[in-house]
Amino acid sequence: MKNFALIGAGGYIAPRHMQAIRDTGNRLVAALDINDSVGIMDSYFPDAAFFTEFERFDRHVDKLLRRNSADAIHYMSICSPNYLHDSHVRFALRSGANAICEKPLVLNPWNLDGLLEIERDTGKKINTILQLRLHPAIIELKERIAKQPNDRKFDVDLTYITSRGHWYLQSWKGDTDRSGGIATNIGVHFYDMLHFLFGDLQTNCVHHVAPTKAAGYLEYSRARVRWFMSVDRADVPAALRDAGQRTYRSITMDGAEIEFSEGFTDLHTRSYEEILAGRGFGAEENRVAIETVAAIRTMQPTPNAEDCHPFVTGLNR
Repeated sequence: MKNFALIGAGGYIAPRHMQAIRDTGNRLVAALDINDSVGIMDSYFPDAAFFTEFERFDRHVDKLLRRNSADAIHYMSICSPNYLHDSHVRFALRSGANAICEKPLVLNPWNLDGLLEIERDTGKKINTILQLRLHPAIIELKERIAKQPNDRKFDVDLTYITSRGHWYLQSWKGDTDRSGGIATNIGVHFYDMLHFLFGDLQTNCVHHVAPTKAAGYLEYSRARVRWFMSVDRADVPAALRDAGQRTYRSITMDGAEIEFSEGFTDLHTRSYEEILAGRGFGAEENRVAIETVAAIRTMQPTPNAEDCHPFVTGLNR
Protein backbone atom coordinates (compact mmCIF):
# COMPACT_ATOMS: atom_id res chain seq x y z
CA MET A 1 0.00 0.00 0.00
CA LYS A 2 1.34 3.43 -1.02
CA ASN A 3 0.75 6.78 0.71
CA PHE A 4 -0.57 9.67 -1.36
CA ALA A 5 -0.86 13.40 -0.87
CA LEU A 6 -3.17 15.53 -3.02
CA ILE A 7 -2.77 19.20 -3.99
CA GLY A 8 -6.00 20.78 -5.22
CA ALA A 9 -8.50 18.67 -3.29
CA GLY A 10 -11.35 21.11 -3.97
CA GLY A 11 -10.99 21.04 -7.74
CA TYR A 12 -13.33 19.54 -10.32
CA ILE A 13 -11.05 16.63 -11.20
CA ALA A 14 -9.83 15.81 -7.67
CA PRO A 15 -12.59 13.23 -6.90
CA ARG A 16 -11.40 11.09 -9.82
CA HIS A 17 -7.95 11.01 -8.27
CA MET A 18 -9.39 10.17 -4.85
CA GLN A 19 -11.34 7.32 -6.41
CA ALA A 20 -8.27 6.09 -8.29
CA ILE A 21 -6.20 6.11 -5.10
CA ARG A 22 -8.89 4.13 -3.29
CA ASP A 23 -9.62 1.74 -6.15
CA THR A 24 -5.95 0.82 -6.50
CA GLY A 25 -5.81 -0.12 -2.82
CA ASN A 26 -3.82 2.87 -1.58
CA ARG A 27 -4.44 5.65 0.92
CA LEU A 28 -4.59 9.43 0.95
CA VAL A 29 -2.81 10.74 4.04
CA ALA A 30 -2.72 14.50 3.37
CA ALA A 31 -4.45 17.03 1.13
CA LEU A 32 -4.21 20.74 0.36
CA ASP A 33 -6.59 23.32 -1.08
CA ILE A 34 -6.91 27.04 -0.40
CA ASN A 35 -10.68 26.47 -0.34
CA ASP A 36 -12.23 24.38 2.40
CA SER A 37 -15.24 23.02 0.49
CA VAL A 38 -13.78 19.54 0.36
CA GLY A 39 -16.51 17.45 1.97
CA ILE A 40 -16.12 14.99 -0.90
CA MET A 41 -13.08 13.69 1.00
CA ASP A 42 -15.46 12.07 3.51
CA SER A 43 -16.59 9.68 0.79
CA TYR A 44 -13.04 8.48 0.20
CA PHE A 45 -10.51 9.32 2.92
CA PRO A 46 -12.13 11.01 5.93
CA ASP A 47 -9.01 10.47 8.06
CA ALA A 48 -6.64 12.31 5.72
CA ALA A 49 -4.98 15.42 7.14
CA PHE A 50 -6.23 18.56 5.38
CA PHE A 51 -4.61 21.98 5.00
CA THR A 52 -5.68 25.29 3.48
CA GLU A 53 -2.21 26.86 3.75
CA PHE A 54 0.66 25.58 1.65
CA GLU A 55 3.22 26.38 4.37
CA ARG A 56 1.52 24.08 6.88
CA PHE A 57 1.09 21.38 4.26
CA ASP A 58 4.78 21.69 3.38
CA ARG A 59 5.77 21.38 7.05
CA HIS A 60 3.56 18.31 7.51
CA VAL A 61 4.92 16.53 4.42
CA ASP A 62 8.50 17.37 5.42
CA LYS A 63 7.93 16.08 8.98
CA LEU A 64 6.62 12.75 7.66
CA LEU A 65 9.68 12.41 5.42
CA ARG A 66 12.30 13.36 8.02
CA ARG A 67 10.82 11.14 10.73
CA ASN A 68 10.67 8.23 8.31
CA SER A 69 7.03 7.96 9.31
CA ALA A 70 4.78 5.13 8.20
CA ASP A 71 2.73 7.95 6.62
CA ALA A 72 5.62 9.35 4.55
CA ILE A 73 4.41 10.30 1.07
CA HIS A 74 5.23 8.02 -1.86
CA TYR A 75 3.14 9.81 -4.52
CA MET A 76 1.81 13.36 -4.74
CA SER A 77 -1.20 13.93 -6.99
CA ILE A 78 -1.48 17.44 -8.41
CA CYS A 79 -4.87 18.87 -9.38
CA SER A 80 -4.13 22.56 -8.83
CA PRO A 81 -4.67 25.35 -11.42
CA ASN A 82 -2.61 24.85 -14.55
CA TYR A 83 -0.06 27.61 -13.94
CA LEU A 84 0.90 26.05 -10.59
CA HIS A 85 1.60 22.54 -11.92
CA ASP A 86 5.27 23.25 -12.61
CA SER A 87 5.89 24.51 -9.06
CA HIS A 88 3.89 21.73 -7.42
CA VAL A 89 5.64 18.99 -9.39
CA ARG A 90 8.97 20.46 -8.24
CA PHE A 91 7.71 20.44 -4.66
CA ALA A 92 6.64 16.81 -4.93
CA LEU A 93 10.01 15.65 -6.23
CA ARG A 94 11.97 17.66 -3.68
CA SER A 95 9.74 16.19 -0.95
CA GLY A 96 10.83 12.67 -1.85
CA ALA A 97 7.63 11.78 -3.68
CA ASN A 98 6.84 10.75 -7.23
CA ALA A 99 4.47 13.19 -8.94
CA ILE A 100 1.18 12.43 -10.69
CA CYS A 101 0.08 15.60 -12.47
CA GLU A 102 -3.14 16.49 -14.23
CA LYS A 103 -3.09 18.09 -17.65
CA PRO A 104 -1.30 20.17 -18.77
CA LEU A 105 1.94 19.21 -17.08
CA VAL A 106 3.29 22.73 -17.80
CA LEU A 107 2.10 25.68 -19.86
CA ASN A 108 5.33 26.24 -21.79
CA PRO A 109 7.60 23.64 -23.39
CA TRP A 110 10.84 25.08 -22.00
CA ASN A 111 9.59 24.31 -18.47
CA LEU A 112 9.78 20.59 -19.29
CA ASP A 113 13.57 20.73 -19.42
CA GLY A 114 13.78 22.11 -15.88
CA LEU A 115 11.47 19.39 -14.58
CA LEU A 116 13.55 16.70 -16.26
CA GLU A 117 16.67 18.05 -14.53
CA ILE A 118 14.99 17.90 -11.12
CA GLU A 119 13.71 14.42 -11.91
CA ARG A 120 17.29 13.29 -12.59
CA ASP A 121 18.62 15.06 -9.47
CA THR A 122 16.04 13.58 -7.10
CA GLY A 123 15.66 10.13 -8.61
CA LYS A 124 11.88 10.52 -8.44
CA LYS A 125 9.46 10.14 -11.35
CA ILE A 126 7.06 12.57 -12.98
CA ASN A 127 3.88 10.90 -14.21
CA THR A 128 1.10 12.62 -16.08
CA ILE A 129 -2.52 11.80 -16.82
CA LEU A 130 -2.79 11.23 -20.58
CA GLN A 131 -5.84 9.06 -20.18
CA LEU A 132 -7.03 9.06 -23.80
CA ARG A 133 -3.99 6.93 -24.67
CA LEU A 134 -5.59 4.25 -22.48
CA HIS A 135 -9.09 4.44 -23.97
CA PRO A 136 -9.91 1.09 -25.61
CA ALA A 137 -11.41 2.74 -28.70
CA ILE A 138 -8.30 4.91 -29.20
CA ILE A 139 -5.98 1.93 -28.77
CA GLU A 140 -8.02 -0.03 -31.32
CA LEU A 141 -7.91 2.92 -33.73
CA LYS A 142 -4.12 3.23 -33.38
CA GLU A 143 -3.78 -0.46 -34.25
CA ARG A 144 -6.05 0.03 -37.27
CA ILE A 145 -4.02 3.02 -38.49
CA ALA A 146 -0.77 1.05 -38.13
CA LYS A 147 -2.10 -1.50 -40.63
CA GLN A 148 -2.53 1.15 -43.33
CA PRO A 149 0.28 2.14 -45.75
CA ASN A 150 2.76 4.52 -44.11
CA ASP A 151 2.27 7.16 -46.78
CA ARG A 152 -1.49 7.36 -46.31
CA LYS A 153 -2.82 10.55 -44.70
CA PHE A 154 -6.24 10.58 -43.12
CA ASP A 155 -8.65 13.52 -43.10
CA VAL A 156 -9.82 14.12 -39.55
CA ASP A 157 -12.37 16.48 -38.00
CA LEU A 158 -12.27 16.98 -34.23
CA THR A 159 -15.01 18.85 -32.37
CA TYR A 160 -15.16 19.15 -28.59
CA ILE A 161 -17.77 21.31 -26.87
CA THR A 162 -18.11 21.22 -23.11
CA SER A 163 -20.57 23.85 -21.88
CA ARG A 164 -19.53 26.13 -19.04
CA GLY A 165 -21.51 28.83 -17.24
CA HIS A 166 -20.70 32.49 -16.72
CA TRP A 167 -18.43 31.54 -13.81
CA TYR A 168 -15.85 30.09 -16.21
CA LEU A 169 -14.46 33.39 -17.49
CA GLN A 170 -14.40 34.83 -13.96
CA SER A 171 -12.32 31.94 -12.63
CA TRP A 172 -8.66 31.14 -13.20
CA LYS A 173 -9.76 29.00 -16.15
CA GLY A 174 -10.78 32.11 -18.06
CA ASP A 175 -7.39 33.77 -17.48
CA THR A 176 -4.96 32.78 -20.26
CA ASP A 177 -1.94 33.48 -18.07
CA ARG A 178 -3.16 30.96 -15.50
CA SER A 179 -4.98 28.37 -17.62
CA GLY A 180 -3.18 28.68 -20.95
CA GLY A 181 -6.43 29.57 -22.72
CA ILE A 182 -9.22 27.43 -24.05
CA ALA A 183 -7.15 25.17 -26.30
CA THR A 184 -4.80 24.35 -23.43
CA ASN A 185 -7.42 24.01 -20.72
CA ILE A 186 -9.91 21.73 -22.49
CA GLY A 187 -7.96 20.57 -25.51
CA VAL A 188 -4.49 19.43 -24.48
CA HIS A 189 -5.60 15.80 -24.02
CA PHE A 190 -6.99 15.75 -27.53
CA TYR A 191 -3.83 17.21 -29.09
CA ASP A 192 -1.85 14.53 -27.28
CA MET A 193 -4.27 11.91 -28.61
CA LEU A 194 -3.78 13.20 -32.18
CA HIS A 195 0.00 12.97 -31.82
CA PHE A 196 -0.36 9.49 -30.29
CA LEU A 197 -2.48 8.34 -33.24
CA PHE A 198 -0.99 10.18 -36.20
CA GLY A 199 2.68 10.81 -35.44
CA ASP A 200 4.85 13.90 -35.73
CA LEU A 201 3.26 17.34 -35.95
CA GLN A 202 4.14 19.07 -39.22
CA THR A 203 1.83 22.11 -39.46
CA ASN A 204 -0.09 24.09 -36.86
CA CYS A 205 -2.21 27.15 -37.50
CA VAL A 206 -5.14 28.88 -35.83
CA HIS A 207 -8.14 30.14 -37.79
CA HIS A 208 -10.08 31.64 -34.88
CA VAL A 209 -9.41 32.24 -31.21
CA ALA A 210 -11.64 33.81 -28.54
CA PRO A 211 -12.03 33.39 -24.77
CA THR A 212 -14.72 30.71 -25.17
CA LYS A 213 -13.80 28.98 -28.43
CA ALA A 214 -10.98 28.33 -30.87
CA ALA A 215 -10.50 26.58 -34.20
CA GLY A 216 -7.60 25.67 -36.42
CA TYR A 217 -5.72 23.19 -38.56
CA LEU A 218 -3.05 20.64 -37.64
CA GLU A 219 -1.16 18.36 -39.96
CA TYR A 220 0.60 15.25 -38.70
CA SER A 221 2.67 12.70 -40.57
CA ARG A 222 -0.45 10.52 -40.91
CA ALA A 223 -3.36 13.01 -40.80
CA ARG A 224 -4.78 16.40 -41.76
CA VAL A 225 -6.92 17.66 -38.86
CA ARG A 226 -9.50 20.42 -38.62
CA TRP A 227 -10.36 21.13 -34.99
CA PHE A 228 -12.86 23.16 -33.00
CA MET A 229 -13.02 23.62 -29.20
CA SER A 230 -15.67 25.51 -27.26
CA VAL A 231 -17.17 26.04 -23.81
CA ASP A 232 -20.16 27.90 -25.27
CA ARG A 233 -23.38 25.90 -24.98
CA ALA A 234 -24.72 27.65 -28.09
CA ASP A 235 -22.21 25.62 -30.13
CA VAL A 236 -23.78 22.28 -29.13
CA PRO A 237 -25.83 21.05 -32.14
CA ALA A 238 -29.37 22.44 -31.80
CA ALA A 239 -31.15 19.08 -31.59
CA LEU A 240 -28.86 17.90 -28.82
CA ARG A 241 -29.01 21.24 -27.02
CA ASP A 242 -32.82 21.18 -27.09
CA ALA A 243 -32.68 17.70 -25.56
CA GLY A 244 -30.65 19.09 -22.66
CA GLN A 245 -27.22 17.87 -23.75
CA ARG A 246 -24.38 20.15 -22.67
CA THR A 247 -21.36 18.27 -24.01
CA TYR A 248 -20.61 17.20 -27.56
CA ARG A 249 -17.51 15.43 -28.81
CA SER A 250 -17.01 14.13 -32.31
CA ILE A 251 -14.06 12.75 -34.23
CA THR A 252 -14.43 11.67 -37.83
CA MET A 253 -11.71 10.03 -39.90
CA ASP A 254 -12.23 10.06 -43.67
CA GLY A 255 -15.89 10.91 -43.01
CA ALA A 256 -16.56 8.00 -40.62
CA GLU A 257 -17.40 8.75 -37.00
CA ILE A 258 -15.03 7.36 -34.39
CA GLU A 259 -17.15 6.33 -31.42
CA PHE A 260 -15.48 6.81 -28.07
CA SER A 261 -18.18 8.53 -26.02
CA GLU A 262 -18.22 5.67 -23.52
CA GLY A 263 -15.41 4.34 -21.38
CA PHE A 264 -14.21 7.62 -19.87
CA THR A 265 -15.29 7.06 -16.28
CA ASP A 266 -12.54 4.69 -15.17
CA LEU A 267 -9.60 6.09 -17.13
CA HIS A 268 -8.05 7.79 -14.10
CA THR A 269 -8.05 4.49 -12.25
CA ARG A 270 -6.49 2.84 -15.31
CA SER A 271 -3.88 5.62 -15.37
CA TYR A 272 -3.03 5.00 -11.71
CA GLU A 273 -2.76 1.27 -12.33
CA GLU A 274 -0.24 1.90 -15.10
CA ILE A 275 1.71 4.42 -13.00
CA LEU A 276 1.92 2.07 -10.01
CA ALA A 277 3.12 -0.69 -12.34
CA GLY A 278 5.93 1.57 -13.60
CA ARG A 279 4.33 2.24 -16.98
CA GLY A 280 3.16 5.83 -16.47
CA PHE A 281 3.52 8.54 -19.10
CA GLY A 282 6.49 10.74 -18.25
CA ALA A 283 7.40 14.39 -18.74
CA GLU A 284 9.00 13.96 -22.17
CA GLU A 285 5.88 12.28 -23.53
CA ASN A 286 4.04 15.56 -22.95
CA ARG A 287 6.34 17.64 -25.13
CA VAL A 288 4.52 17.58 -28.47
CA ALA A 289 1.13 18.41 -26.94
CA ILE A 290 2.64 21.22 -24.83
CA GLU A 291 4.43 22.64 -27.88
CA THR A 292 1.16 22.43 -29.82
CA VAL A 293 -0.93 24.40 -27.34
CA ALA A 294 1.85 26.91 -26.64
CA ALA A 295 2.01 27.68 -30.36
CA ILE A 296 -1.79 27.97 -30.58
CA ARG A 297 -1.68 30.44 -27.68
CA THR A 298 0.91 32.71 -29.26
CA MET A 299 0.30 32.65 -33.02
CA GLN A 300 -1.84 35.09 -34.96
CA PRO A 301 -5.01 33.62 -36.52
CA THR A 302 -4.80 32.87 -40.25
CA PRO A 303 -8.28 32.46 -41.77
CA ASN A 304 -7.04 30.54 -44.82
CA ALA A 305 -5.48 27.08 -44.61
CA GLU A 306 -3.12 27.92 -47.48
CA ASP A 307 -1.49 30.55 -45.26
CA CYS A 308 -0.37 27.93 -42.72
CA HIS A 309 3.33 27.46 -42.18
CA PRO A 310 5.29 24.36 -41.16
CA PHE A 311 5.42 23.79 -37.41
CA VAL A 312 8.82 24.34 -35.81
CA THR A 313 9.68 21.47 -33.48
CA GLY A 314 11.21 22.45 -30.16
CA LEU A 315 9.25 25.70 -29.86
CA ASN A 316 11.05 28.27 -27.67
CA ARG A 317 13.45 25.81 -26.08
